[in-house]
Amino acid sequence: MSDRDFIAQLEGYSLTTAEIHYYRPDAPSLLQLFIWQEYDLAPDFPMLFDFLDHWRREIEAALHSVRIAHGRLIGPTEWRAVDGIIPLP
Repeated sequence: MSDRDFIAQLEGYSLTTAEIHYYRPDAPSLLQLFIWQEYDLAPDFPMLFDFLDHWRREIEAALHSVRIAHGRLIGPTEWRAVDGIIPLP
């Protein structure tokens, strides 16, 4: 994991995976799959929607459906205060 990813998690971003089903105009009966994964903010998903806007503008493939999975990798429940000192020999 890079430092950028760790800092993003501390700022509230969590790993988001989108399963994007699409089809090409020349083969509308052939449904294809693209997996997108990035750190994003739920529930608005600004990075995912920016990517989908880019897809609609620049890629010659029609979106059929998008399924989103989102998980918190680092959350407040994983951090806790510890009272005490552990001496090292």
